[in-house]
Amino acid sequence: MLTVLFAASDANWAEYAAPLRHAFAESGLDATLTREADPQAVDYIVYAPSSPLQDFAPYTRCKAVLSLWAGVERIVGNPTLTQPLCRMVDPALTEGMVEWVVGHTLRHHLGMDRHIVNPSRLWDPTCPPLARERPVAMLGMGELGLACARALAALNFPVTGWSRTPKQGTGIPCLHGQAGLEQALRTAQIVVTLLPKTPDTENTLNARSLALLPQGAVILNPGRGALIDDEALLAALDAGHIGHATLDVFRTEPLPQDHPFWTHPRVTVTPHIAADTRAPSASRVIAANIRRGEAGEPFLNRVDRTRGY
Repeated sequence: MLTVLFAASDANWAEYAAPLRHAFAESGLDATLTREADPQAVDYIVYAPSSPLQDFAPYTRCKAVLSLWAGVERIVGNPTLTQPLCRMVDPALTEGMVEWVVGHTLRHHLGMDRHIVNPSRLWDPTCPPLARERPVAMLGMGELGLACARALAALNFPVTGWSRTPKQGTGIPCLHGQAGLEQALRTAQIVVTLLPKTPDTENTLNARSLALLPQGAVILNPGRGALIDDEALLAALDAGHIGHATLDVFRTEPLPQDHPFWTHPRVTVTPHIAADTRAPSASRVIAANIRRGEAGEPFLNRVDRTRGY
């Protein structure tokens, strides 16, 4: 019998215990799910980076650490973690992200705010351009970015993807490297940031890169707070160069009450709700990876330590 240690919060345990056990049974796994175990008896660890478990050295038998989170920046640099690390790629999380990105893209594209909040009862029959006339830059072409890019392209938005390294076979035009980033930004009226947080991606949108955008461009950030230089963004908003920023993620969460994002007229704050894992579907992903591990197959969504994601 396999021993699977659940190293996450009480709230996570209440949410995941039953779905994980059900997923194990569905997958034919003879596994015990527990919150306490002799480290040398643990075969797999289901993990949230906020867990008190930070020393993986005693878990000498552990075959993989399976994260409940898509982001792994809080664990990937742990020097005691020598076991394979797999991030969460949950189909439901992807669906939620696509819905958030498409919804807010359409909101800004159609100019919905001026009609939804219109206390002066202003009759403004100005029509927006068609989607095919509104270029979008998708910064980050991983699982989430690619799904969002394809959804927007299906609505006729001309989407240009960008990643740090070349991407092929996506069906979306994709640039890479610093020169590619500059090219993508120069024409983008809407920018979506879905990059992982690494030392190389921090402040991808800074004073210099924001200045490349066309006047009035809109930024959507459901990726990582550190992808944007907050002060540079506020300066660009104050100057009117950036038309609006809809932000779902922040360097400090919850966003402090005195942060200027809360009161800025050109900023929309959403409380890290763009996408979340759903216990039933995420549990099936974890069970599938354990089954693969036991069968000697490669793990799904294994993290490349050298790249940090």
